[in-house]
Amino acid sequence: MKKGYTALSIAIISEVFGTTMIKLSDGFTDFLPVLGVLAGFASAFYFLSLSLKDLPLSLAYAIWSGVGTALTAVIGIAIWQDPFNFLTFAGLVLIIGGVVLMNSSTGKGQETESSY
Repeated sequence: MKKGYTALSIAIISEVFGTTMIKLSDGFTDFLPVLGVLAGFASAFYFLSLSLKDLPLSLAYAIWSGVGTALTAVIGIAIWQDPFNFLTFAGLVLIIGGVVLMNSSTGKGQETESSY
């Protein structure tokens, strides 16, 4: 299970990197950031696929997209002075809360494999 979370963490960091490079690519006109986009998303999907060997799809995707969205929003606020107000804060709290709820629900109520 630890390998799954390690791969998922790398996938999240790669996705946030790729998304940040989209902003820096200036509409895909600046070559080096475009390479960063391609490398970031290729790496993100590769490591996400590795994480799925150990983690359920619903959990892995929720964490990947939720944490990636929250981190991307924080980067936008910190680097590009994207708007930050109570609604932004509340949205980030709800995203992170949803990820925590998804994570805490794994393993509960799951049926065991049957031998059909």
